[in-house]
Amino acid sequence: MIKKYRFGTPIDTGAVLTEIEVFNITELSPFTFKKDSQGYEFNLQLKKLDVVYGLGEQVRGINKRGWIYKSYNEDDCIITESRTSLYGSHNFILVNAINNFGAFFDFPGKVTFDIGYTDSRYMKITCCGDGYLYIITSDDNDLNTIVKNFREIIGQSYIPPKWAFGIGQSRWGYKSQEDITEVIEGYKQAGFPLDMVYMDIDYMQDYEDFTLNEERYPDFSNFVKKAKKEGVRLIPIVDAAIKVKDDYFVYREGLERSAYCTDEEGNPFVVGVWPGDSVLPDVLNEESGKWFAENYKFYLDYGIEGFWNDMNEPALFYSKKRLQANVAKLKRLKSELNIDEFEKMRHLIYALQNNVADYKDFYHNINGQKVRHDLVHNLYGYKLTKCSAEYLKKYQPEKRHLLFSRSSYIGMHRYGGIWTGDNASWWSHLLLAFQMLPSLNMCGFLYVGADVGGFGQNTTQDLLLRWMALAVFSPLYRNHATQGTRNQEPYRFKAEEKFLQLMKTRYMLLPFIYSEYVKCALNNDMLFKPLAFVYPDDVRARTVEDQLMMGDAIMLAPVYTQNAVGRYVYLPEDMLEVRFTYAGIKTKQRKNGNHFINIALDQVCVFLKKGKVLPIAKPAMHAEDVDFNNLTFIKNIDKETTYTLCMDDGETTEDLRNYLVDVKVMP
Repeated sequence: MIKKYRFGTPIDTGAVLTEIEVFNITELSPFTFKKDSQGYEFNLQLKKLDVVYGLGEQVRGINKRGWIYKSYNEDDCIITESRTSLYGSHNFILVNAINNFGAFFDFPGKVTFDIGYTDSRYMKITCCGDGYLYIITSDDNDLNTIVKNFREIIGQSYIPPKWAFGIGQSRWGYKSQEDITEVIEGYKQAGFPLDMVYMDIDYMQDYEDFTLNEERYPDFSNFVKKAKKEGVRLIPIVDAAIKVKDDYFVYREGLERSAYCTDEEGNPFVVGVWPGDSVLPDVLNEESGKWFAENYKFYLDYGIEGFWNDMNEPALFYSKKRLQANVAKLKRLKSELNIDEFEKMRHLIYALQNNVADYKDFYHNINGQKVRHDLVHNLYGYKLTKCSAEYLKKYQPEKRHLLFSRSSYIGMHRYGGIWTGDNASWWSHLLLAFQMLPSLNMCGFLYVGADVGGFGQNTTQDLLLRWMALAVFSPLYRNHATQGTRNQEPYRFKAEEKFLQLMKTRYMLLPFIYSEYVKCALNNDMLFKPLAFVYPDDVRARTVEDQLMMGDAIMLAPVYTQNAVGRYVYLPEDMLEVRFTYAGIKTKQRKNGNHFINIALDQVCVFLKKGKVLPIAKPAMHAEDVDFNNLTFIKNIDKETTYTLCMDDGETTEDLRNYLVDVKVMP
């Protein structure tokens, strides 16, 4: 059952597709509700053992109790436990209490979730503007059913092409064809599989969208073809800002079409991003969004088949207005500074980047209505990816494209995936990447992943190996690092056999990963689930934060601490341990309970439920070469069963239900 409540006069975000009867907010339950000068406040008393799931891309653990979270998309690469907001806003929570329920706060501005932070007995949610609240329950009081009910009203999750489930390599700093060729050759010489190389902002001419540095890429069309012949696709970045430059054709076209966000007087609002002074395409305006997306043709005509959209929170180095004001203040400072004056200077500089006050200074044209950006801030990345996805489908309707974004809001899950932003090469971020998976799945985002090995800081060989062992199961698998850090392509380390074993395991499991992904998308299910979703009567399962169920067959329990030779694993039932090693696949029956499991750096260990099977393919160098027709099965069965494979060509845009095939498996 789903009840919809309206508070104020909301803007339609497009997150929910289903028409639902609107109830009077005064009838709201189980929350209490009040309005004050700060906005709308929703309160709920929490019992001691209640668990709160959800919020998609956020810090801390799977259970969100005990912290304060803010949905207000933010570009800040220092991700620590003290953060309250990240790159995406996913306002869905799932309360596991006596009567389980879900709640979606469909408001595109700032939402604050105080989940037992101010008072451990209460949850207080504050929206600073008008929106809708959806309360989702189920007749069977089952957590999985509640999530499915929610996912049904927000629409089917994006399904990328099969090759997008292969391994990708990226780095901010691949500046030329020679650099990318070196990466492809490095993988090839090491015998490592590879499906994608990502192109960061270095490929552009002066960091301008929809351009190419022809000196660094003198024959790009043939370069794309040559890479694809090697089985590797090139995936360029697209940023959410257009350089202010009179002879830049994209900028001129946008001016002619009045396609940019404006200041209060109606002039294009100037901000600073990679190329310097820039303007923001008004992607919340349908016509402006279509125009911006039409520029993707520039890449498609070269044979490009995938994109990653970045800086679309939107991220601002400065607003021109604030920059000029702060520079004037800096000029008035003395040449000798005491501590107070020094702090003032530092504040003037730090206050430039992503200053939320700037969001109140520019506007969108939404259906002819002038709307201040801060009230719809969280929609920007979603709408940019939506318009680009719609153009790709229109221009090449016969293909599925790879598309993912840094910034997002619920609803964007229908058009692309997300990577979880600028993480670091920290062990804590390895665990964080794992714990985000079920929360993102609840909100419809299935094609997700963190930068393998960490984006910032310097990775280590053991951290990269452990991260790759986890990434074996992550739908989006991309090794990515920032310039100035240690090179972290696997072939640069002196442990090639270890890295190769982990990569081989990914491709051996691809029939399982791809088939489970497609089935979850089609059935509005979660690919990754907390143990309590599968074992609701197991009190211990409710407290486990470092193990997840994947699909309906296996349990994952990664190693995420430095120098560990293994880890303790809790088995909620008897399971079959399945270990992928250099010497082959080894299995061992394990009883319900606690076990210390030794797991070497080059091993992947999963636990197969009773009555389930796990399809295994022969290793391949590219996702498209994985043979789905000749599989072996790891079995934990005592009678005949079936496993449903997705047997499409990996690119068809037809209904993939037509390509689901039941395979009989004997004990």
